[in-house]
Amino acid sequence: MNSQPATQKFPCSGCGADLEYHPGTTSLKCPYCGREEAISQTPQTVEERSFDAHAYQNQTRFAKLSTTALEVRCSDCGASFIFEPPHTAGKCPFCASNIVAQPTEASPTLEPEGLIPFKVSQKQARQQVQDWLKSRWFAPTELKQLAQQEKLQGVYLPFWTYDAQTHSTYRGERGEHYYVTETYTETNAQGETETKTRQVQHTRWHSVSGRVSRFFDDVLVPGTQSIETHRLACLEPWELKQSLCAYNPSYLAGFEAQRSQVPVEDGLQLAKNIMSGTITSDVRWDIGGDEQRIHNISTTYSQITFKHLLLPVWITAYRYRQKRYQVMVNALTGKVHGDRPYSVWKIASTVVAMVAIAFSIWALFTIPWANIRLPSRFPVPTQPQR
Repeated sequence: MNSQPATQKFPCSGCGADLEYHPGTTSLKCPYCGREEAISQTPQTVEERSFDAHAYQNQTRFAKLSTTALEVRCSDCGASFIFEPPHTAGKCPFCASNIVAQPTEASPTLEPEGLIPFKVSQKQARQQVQDWLKSRWFAPTELKQLAQQEKLQGVYLPFWTYDAQTHSTYRGERGEHYYVTETYTETNAQGETETKTRQVQHTRWHSVSGRVSRFFDDVLVPGTQSIETHRLACLEPWELKQSLCAYNPSYLAGFEAQRSQVPVEDGLQLAKNIMSGTITSDVRWDIGGDEQRIHNISTTYSQITFKHLLLPVWITAYRYRQKRYQVMVNALTGKVHGDRPYSVWKIASTVVAMVAIAFSIWALFTIPWANIRLPSRFPVPTQPQR
């Protein structure tokens, strides 16, 4: 197992402070003096790894992400993430708990093949979150005030991608519709019985069997369990073909990287579950007809390869009335997704207001206002008697 360091610190040649990756560029920037240094670009391609070699021959590369990187584990949600000094881990980016555990030297991990660098800056991400909150109806006022104070944390989340050639055999039935004219009677409005006809659909079924094949490319599976899968799906697309670059440790400077919580073997099974939905659609199309019944599908997988990727997210976790919420920003596209609480008082006030408006409209058109005599504010004087 190769445990050679994969990265090193990046000191500023001007003031000696640690440089940080500047989102949206190919440069490292000093947060103190502003000096920028270009990241050395290598014409490396993002390589696929053989799953068989990983599983049976133990040829996978392991490495430390940095010679000086520290790792800490959140005692509340259990997430482990790696960061580079002088950056400190004050709060967990996933649950907002204060980090009380002492950081330790980061252990070797499965070396990433590629990553997508941060494109959206922290300032831009904060503005995106504030705009998102403004568009949320019934959000508590305290939440909007809280969001202005919360610190968005830049985190590279672990993902797996899988490629596979699949061959599937199936057995099932093809249903073909045909119509039969039926006669029926009904009673009309005059109480008379009428005889009518109608077309009734029936289905004729035929046993079928066959074979379908498909090559799957870059089936994306999250390597994190700190964020629910359906929430991560809401951040897509990631535009892997256009934005993915070969792993370069310089892009991690100033950010955190979560250690994968999903082993590559488990990730493959999740990828197969995703593939099965597409395979089922292929089988239905191959059966044809008007309806399909599938009794059995047997699939073989070959040429399986995988990649370990790091994808960028700005994330903030906050607590509101003892409940935890997360808001995330896709740091490539700026897309925002998250949870938020609802203000019971705002909802109740809106309902009351709507009821009052509805009653006013009803009263305006139903009460005979013309027949109501209102008392005169200024009585008309009468003529004096003679």
